[in-house]
Order: sequence, then C-alpha cells, then structure tokens
Amino acid sequence: MADRIVLQGVSARGHHGVLAFEKRDGQTFVVDVTMTCDLERAGRTDDLAATVNYAEVAADVVARVTGPSFDLIERLAEVIADDVLRHDLVEVVEVVVHKPEAPVGQPFTDVQVRLERPGGAAVVIALGSNLGDRGETLAAAVVALREVPGLTVTTVSAIVETDPVGGPEQPPYLNAVAVGRSTLPPDALLGELHRIEAAHGRTREIHWGARTLDLDLIQFGNPGGPREVVSDDPRLTLPHPRAAERAFVLAPWLDADPKATLRVAPGDGGIRPVAELLDAVSPDLDAAGVRPGPGWEHP
Repeated sequence: MADRIVLQGVSARGHHGVLAFEKRDGQTFVVDVTMTCDLERAGRTDDLAATVNYAEVAADVVARVTGPSFDLIERLAEVIADDVLRHDLVEVVEVVVHKPEAPVGQPFTDVQVRLERPGGAAVVIALGSNLGDRGETLAAAVVALREVPGLTVTTVSAIVETDPVGGPEQPPYLNAVAVGRSTLPPDALLGELHRIEAAHGRTREIHWGARTLDLDLIQFGNPGGPREVVSDDPRLTLPHPRAAERAFVLAPWLDADPKATLRVAPGDGGIRPVAELLDAVSPDLDAAGVRPGPGWEHP
C-alpha cells in the first residue's frame, strides 16, 4: 500500500532523559509521524470519517511529549506509535523522535530514534486468578501474552482484588486487564488464550468455579471501527456479553485505557465509555467488592 499521511515537525517541550537536569529543565523534542493507510475512499468521497484526523494525532503527540517523563526517547517513540495505532485505518506507523538539544558532548545537529510498528485490531483481555499464587500466575500470564506471535500488549492495568461473582463459594480473585493489538483473527487469539490457561492448570469442570487462571477476550476491534468483530457465536461471543456489568473488568480496564469504549447494544448508539459503565455499575468500588490489589510481582 502506497498511501500515506505524513505529519512532520510536531514540536513541544518535554522532560525526557536520564540526566537530572534534563528532567528538571526540559528541552525541545520534535516528532515526525508517517501513517500508512488506504486513502482511496477518502479521496473519492471527501469524507473525514474515511481518513485519519491528523489534528488529533498531533494533539496526542504533544500530550505525550509534555506528559510524564521517560528516561529514553525510544520509550517516548513507542507510546506515540501505540497512540497512533489506536486509529483502525492505520496499517503501519513510523515515528521519528528528534532530540536536538541532547547532551551528546560533541558537535552534532540532531539525535533521533526512528521506529516502525504494524497495526492490528485493538483487543482487550481480562485476567483473573483465585487459586495458588495468584500474583505470580497473573505475572506469568502477562509474560506469556507478550510472547504470542501476532499479539502486541501495549498496556497492563494495576491489579485489583475482587470478591467472587456467581458460582460456588470460593476465594477472592486477583484481576487485571491487558490491552493491545492483534493481527491474529479472534478465534486464533482465543486459542492462544486457552493454551496459556491450560499451561497454568486451568480446568472447566464447574461453571464459574475457582480457577488458577482465567483469560477472557472482552473486545476485538475498536467499537464502530472497521476492524471491530461482533459475534453471537456461543464459542466466542464478542464483545463479552457480561463485561458491561462487571466492575472487576471495568475498573482495571479503565486503569489500562481511560479512553476505552464498549459496545453494549446493536448499532452505534450502543457504544458507551467504560468510565460511564463503571459508574453505572457502582460508583463505590468497595461496595462492588473491588479493591486495590498487590503490585505486580515482576514487571
């Protein structure tokens, strides 16, 4: 595909760098973004919805540059790429971060990091465990998810501890949510989730019973976007039919992605912000049996 949108020279002041004075005083960063997209429909229809709003991309870049400090511009470039790839139309993104005031110690004109990342459907995966070493199990599951070919995990929420919902009497859960991108189709991704569960001793004898590890595919594709998959197949219902009712999914999901939305009914009118859904389920998380959990046992 040869169609591209190039956003060049977005400049803002940030505090990224390893040295103390870089974090204290800040410096100017310049960012270039090249998005590979299919622009034929936009060119034929003159419809903004058929392309990527580069003003939004520029605003997101500036928010990252002026936002929380990173030691490395490699990390800054990575999170900018993740933000751009939230736009379903983007097939590939190239991000270049320039640091013209870098403390190199020698004459130079520019330092830059250039990376290229493929797109994919946005995916949301809920993790849960209430048997054995729950924290270690969740940490190992995240490692396993990161190793799945075709799956890119971009953000993992903090862990919450939750009271069991439904099923027999059982211990409390640790829950988290991972968000990312998948070039695998939904059924193949589900197969990988089941493989990871099985590797941690997951069995399914009792409906809603205790389990060493539970990995649920909550959503595949951005709601209303071209990669969204909506399915009523009982083997894989998408989006997850009970996600909108479960504070133990919504709370960590909101932590991982404050801009998240979920389709709760057919048609575009059924797309709701996760923040609104969580508030509707229970504005008081303690009352909903959701409380802060332990920190991750290893990153």
